[in-house]
Amino acid sequence: MDNQIELGYLVLELPDPDPVAAVLTDVVGLVPGEPAAGAATWRDDDRVHRVIVEAGPANDAAAVGFEAVDEAAFDATAARLQAAGIEVEEGTDEDLARRRVDRLLRTTAPWGTAIELVLGLADAPVPFASPLVPGGFLTDGVGFGHVVFATTAFDQSVRFLTEGFGFVQSDWLEMELAPGIDLEVRFFHCNARHHTIALAKAPFELPQALHHVMVEMNERDDVGEAFDRTWATDLAIPNGLGRHDNDGMFSFYLQTPAGFQIEVGHGARVVDDGWDDDRRYDQISAWGHQPLRQP
Repeated sequence: MDNQIELGYLVLELPDPDPVAAVLTDVVGLVPGEPAAGAATWRDDDRVHRVIVEAGPANDAAAVGFEAVDEAAFDATAARLQAAGIEVEEGTDEDLARRRVDRLLRTTAPWGTAIELVLGLADAPVPFASPLVPGGFLTDGVGFGHVVFATTAFDQSVRFLTEGFGFVQSDWLEMELAPGIDLEVRFFHCNARHHTIALAKAPFELPQALHHVMVEMNERDDVGEAFDRTWATDLAIPNGLGRHDNDGMFSFYLQTPAGFQIEVGHGARVVDDGWDDDRRYDQISAWGHQPLRQP
């Protein structure tokens, strides 16, 4: 597997960050990191930050950072972006300090989110340990999780990811959600994680482009305990425990007070050099993932 980039971080801009902060810490089990230029941060491994929450009106993902695994990978990805005709700008010294990286290029995805290619995301000053997730999170060599966006600029967004950043399609989902309402989702990998990013075709502009962010736990029981913590709150649970058909992830989804969802999972399939399962799926889940509690 030609691993050149990984999901480095997600930047959220929220009008009211505090309720989401409580979910990240007390329910999901992420650990607060050091503040970054006034923004709050969270970790799920030894990196200095993986989720950055800034105060602002967008109520959506403000940026996604893809980290190159080394300088050669950064340069190769930058060259690919140029060859694809995608305009990028160099990060300023202020950008580098805020993101805690050595190099940064920024562009804008067709769905409107800033995309940052970075190198050298700093380590935290102390090793990661979560009192709520004793088994830790799966991040080594695959990044901190995955993100899913919905967009009306679907075809342009697919080209942006594949031609610009070198993502490869893992498989896709096409199904009828209800009479006259179809769902199409494309899943893309850049390392052994089944998908680091996925795109859903939106029939119209939605209030948020970010549908969900996923964190993968090393231990199955940690997912169950996170579900119990969620059940003890009044948070919406759009999908209870279940297993996805395509990536095999055992997971559940909670809805944050900001509207976007968090998938908490374990045990997804691994993409290897012999991956030959790029095919259509016609159901989201092999079992479970039933809606349990609405907002």
